[in-house]
Amino acid sequence: MLALSITACQKVKTGDRRPGLVEPLPQDPLVQVYFNHSPSSQYFEPYRQQTRQGDDLEKQIIETISQAKSTIDIAVQELRLPKVAQAIVKKHQEGVKVRLILENNYSRPWSSFTAAEISKFTSRERQRYADFRKFLDIDGDNQLSSTEINQRDALVILNNAKIPIIDDREDGSRGSGLMHHKFVVVDSRFVIITSANFTLSGIHGDFHKPNSLGNANNLLKIDSPELASILTTEFNMMWGDGPGGRNNSKFGTHKPVREPQVIELGDSKITVNFSPHSPRRIWSLTSNGLIGKQLELAKKSVDMALFVFSEQRFANILENRHQQGIKVRALIDPGFAYRPYSEGMDMMGVALSNKCKYELDNRPWKNPITTVGTPLLPKGDLLHHKFAIVDQKTVITGSHNWSTIANHNNDETLLVIENPVVAAHYQREWERLYQDAQLGVPPKIQQKLKLQTKQCPRILSPSSFVQKEIKKVNINTAQLEELDTLPGVGKKLAQRIIQTRKQKPFTSLEDLERVPGIGGKMRHKLSDRVTW
Repeated sequence: MLALSITACQKVKTGDRRPGLVEPLPQDPLVQVYFNHSPSSQYFEPYRQQTRQGDDLEKQIIETISQAKSTIDIAVQELRLPKVAQAIVKKHQEGVKVRLILENNYSRPWSSFTAAEISKFTSRERQRYADFRKFLDIDGDNQLSSTEINQRDALVILNNAKIPIIDDREDGSRGSGLMHHKFVVVDSRFVIITSANFTLSGIHGDFHKPNSLGNANNLLKIDSPELASILTTEFNMMWGDGPGGRNNSKFGTHKPVREPQVIELGDSKITVNFSPHSPRRIWSLTSNGLIGKQLELAKKSVDMALFVFSEQRFANILENRHQQGIKVRALIDPGFAYRPYSEGMDMMGVALSNKCKYELDNRPWKNPITTVGTPLLPKGDLLHHKFAIVDQKTVITGSHNWSTIANHNNDETLLVIENPVVAAHYQREWERLYQDAQLGVPPKIQQKLKLQTKQCPRILSPSSFVQKEIKKVNINTAQLEELDTLPGVGKKLAQRIIQTRKQKPFTSLEDLERVPGIGGKMRHKLSDRVTW
């Protein structure tokens, strides 16, 4: 059992809790769940010096690091929290072997940027830099002293202690899609997997906004040597021989094919998979395919809390589940929920064009639902979760956003946890977010939809777009002339389809890759045009 865990029966004394906090849920002894917006706990935040609602995710990270006796491996997109850095340095000084992997866009100390470099920042980067500068300026004199930098700039703290660090350029490239992992492995046994970056905004909140609670994130603490071993194998591929070595690190699609791995842990069944996957790989064998499989298994309900939702196939699967009577609900971050590529728009039965053009495979639902929306969060905070609960007993979570980019470009961790006790925690978080959510198509987007019908006369209106029927071709029975009408399929490829099905009939979309000349991209293009 995790040495730092709370037991399933442990409660917070009423006198120590703010009015309005709900009772904590029981925790699984081996798989524990925390949320920085949790309604059942509160903590004193060390940087803004205030008591706030939520679980202290930084404390969970620090406590796990602090119990290390031999090794600490950390792969995280961004690390800016000085107390985490100080905990790492302390263990390093005690002789613990420490390795740290960062995303190359975030592997440089904020305090090292020059005025000329800052002038080239995007508006978002400038805002982040200004917020971090206020954080570094402990005495408030608008000057950054070396003492302040050494105390507060996490990467300076780590560099001063000579902690071994690499980023995704260690393979000799300019960097992978994104090194988007967010995991920690301690002593080949204790694991943290989270949706949160190790930053103020990711965990506590924007430094200059006292009402900010940080981007809504979740964190898992798992006691499992077997899971630790799986994550260490992934880490070792990226690490290679470490800083300044032979460029033998592997990031992105340079990694070998990795299959999903399943472990039994107490009352939990855990499936873990890593991205990215080649576009040529059969979709069902990718991380997105693993998510799709879980959605297809739903018997009663699917509840989603997602930063990004742009994978069309998920929407198609969910539409089929909805037609079968499965209750489907989705919350998406407001910054992504109403974009043309958002599958939330499909679920609500509308199609928003991008400069009078729709996505090629866009498919708004014929029977839309009204249980899609965006949560009400403190200003500046994001819905950064990447989780879903299926039938209130299976959780899909990790660092993996529900997008094609996460599947084919980024280094990501995806977990599927089958455990009702664990699922109850995610379900409570989801219900908390849903109770004040804005559901349906907001007035601003409705106005955009009206304008596009006037400004884009040559494209289908949303209503007619929804109703458009696409005749599917049966790839096991269609004649050559009919196959020839499919996008990207000429007579030669149609002949190869016929020759291949004579050897063995097609039983799935993935079977199309048995045909010479059909890969992942072509199969994806045909996904909504063929049946078998």
